[in-house]
Amino acid sequence: MTERATEPVPQPSRQSAPQPEGEQRDQGAGNAAALLGEAMTKSGLLWIEVDGDRTWPAWHVWDDGAALVVSGPGEQPLPWMPPEVRIILRSKDTGGRLLTVRAHVHVLEPGTPEWERATELLRAARLNSVDDSLTRWAAECTVTALVPFDSPLESPGAYAAGDHRQPPARTAATTTAWRPWHWGGRGEEKAERKRARDEAKAGRRAARERAKLRKKRQRRGTRRRGR
Repeated sequence: MTERATEPVPQPSRQSAPQPEGEQRDQGAGNAAALLGEAMTKSGLLWIEVDGDRTWPAWHVWDDGAALVVSGPGEQPLPWMPPEVRIILRSKDTGGRLLTVRAHVHVLEPGTPEWERATELLRAARLNSVDDSLTRWAAECTVTALVPFDSPLESPGAYAAGDHRQPPARTAATTTAWRPWHWGGRGEEKAERKRARDEAKAGRRAARERAKLRKKRQRRGTRRRGR
């Protein structure tokens, strides 16, 4: 009696069915929103990029889809902002660029419920405040809500070419009136002292050489007169 060869039983494929395009877009938008919220809450610093101007760093408070910032006398300097700006967010772990998103700009009016809520959150996060912040902010400062919208312009795996380096911003800060003391002096002071020492050594060396030449000439003259 011969054995009948057994045929292999086909195994069901484990490949998942491709997701519909709409579900992929929804999933991508959800991932971007989660990454945006995580970047906003983990780092208290963002950069505001204004067309025709430089990129401005700003500390902020993230609240319900909006980055709240305060600027003005006694606070961080920020320029006048158009209705739309770009926000650059950094990675808390590496400090490098993480996301670039577009955001609507909404200036909050003092006395409105939105202003009251924003200033309470900002005051709680404000460090080293020694006065009545709310009164000063209402009279002199500007509270702004930056609301991101649409898909990120830059995100992990999709960054623009270039290193995005910019020259340092000009500032009126100076130390010409008083300069902190440095052990051993500053770099330019050390270099100046070294040049002075080298010049003095060269002068002494040249003086010694001249003295030797004079002595040689004197000895030669003595020998000639002795003959």
